[in-house]
Amino acid sequence: MKKREEQALTGWVVLTLSVMDDVKPHPSLAPLLFLLGRWEGAGVGGYPTIESFQFGQEITFSHNGKPFLIYTSRTWRLDEDGTIGAPLATETGYWRPQPDNKLEVLLAHPTGFVEVYLGEIAGTRIDMATDAVVRTKSAKEYTAGRRLYGLIGTDLGWAYDMAAVGQPLQSHISAQLKRVESGLEA
Repeated sequence: MKKREEQALTGWVVLTLSVMDDVKPHPSLAPLLFLLGRWEGAGVGGYPTIESFQFGQEITFSHNGKPFLIYTSRTWRLDEDGTIGAPLATETGYWRPQPDNKLEVLLAHPTGFVEVYLGEIAGTRIDMATDAVVRTKSAKEYTAGRRLYGLIGTDLGWAYDMAAVGQPLQSHISAQLKRVESGLEA
């Protein structure tokens, strides 16, 4: 098995990524292959308890030959002129396709909560909602989420609705990202 080491400067740390070039995606990943790769772009956010904002985002979907996608996301504030500001949210997890175009997603957040999403895959559109949210004693109140991912032409668009800090489920953030690196190089 050929292994390639890459280093990427993320602004705060240097990450070393191990990529297994000759590992084929697990057959169960077929409905999610359109997600593979690294995506970058910008989005907008808001909520009744905070001021509206713009953010930059990088999402990576990768695999190791097992029946799940490995997911990471990081965001940072963008000033009105597009200047990169402070880091915002980050999350990591696994996307597990199930029979009949169903999907299970597990996401962990360093702010003290973990989410389990259940969803459905319809072509290049994915709808999912939280089945469970578990949070630490020190985490802010967060009770439910709903996410929509899909291709807009060749871009990845996504939107996130949130129920938190006494507010009902409602729009929180959305973004449109461009693929900057494919996850299917051979």
